Amino acid sequence: MLSKDFDAVVFDMDGVIFDSERATMYCWLDLAEKYDIPNIKEPYYACIGTTMVRTREIMLETYGPDFPYDEYAKEASVMYHEKYDGGRLPMKKGIRELLVFLKENNKKIALASSSRRQTVVNQLRDANILEYFDAVICGDMVERSKPAPDIFLKACSEIGVEPQRAYGIEDSFNGIRALSAAGMHAIMVPDLLAATDEMKELSERVLGDLLEVREYLR
Repeated sequence: MLSKDFDAVVFDMDGVIFDSERATMYCWLDLAEKYDIPNIKEPYYACIGTTMVRTREIMLETYGPDFPYDEYAKEASVMYHEKYDGGRLPMKKGIRELLVFLKENNKKIALASSSRRQTVVNQLRDANILEYFDAVICGDMVERSKPAPDIFLKACSEIGVEPQRAYGIEDSFNGIRALSAAGMHAIMVPDLLAATDEMKELSERVLGDLLEVREYLR
């Protein structure tokens, strides 16, 4: 018996479904050591939840217009795919249990990820969870990236659910801001960054993992 009255849950992917933000950060830390890039964590954290375009802008704003971001990003991508492709990307605790719970209770499930669609679909398919999602909306399918609400509004539209009737699960500050702007029920499950006072104010709940999310929605 569900105590919460809602029609759908919209998931972010990186840092919520997969432990990919940490995996990507490790690749950038290796690059920073190799090329003597100072203080890489701070701009990396600022990029969490944004699109590839905005990530590039942040890095150039941080290190200057001559920073060879495209070269470094390509090398980081090669490192990442060599390590984690083919279903080797670690999944977050409780994701399968939560997806099964939502399906058993006839809730719509959507994904709203700032990553490119092909990457998203490949990772979901490799993890054998793609079939749980009624819609997959990605960063290259909307004009504005998080914290703008566009991607969440499009996800709700695709599954035919009013934003006010949907929960959104995010780990990033920009993601929570986007959920709030979309008028959705925001649940934050922090990953690399702990919830700030702003995040606690914008979120309906801050929970430790996806098993706690399942219990909260139950």
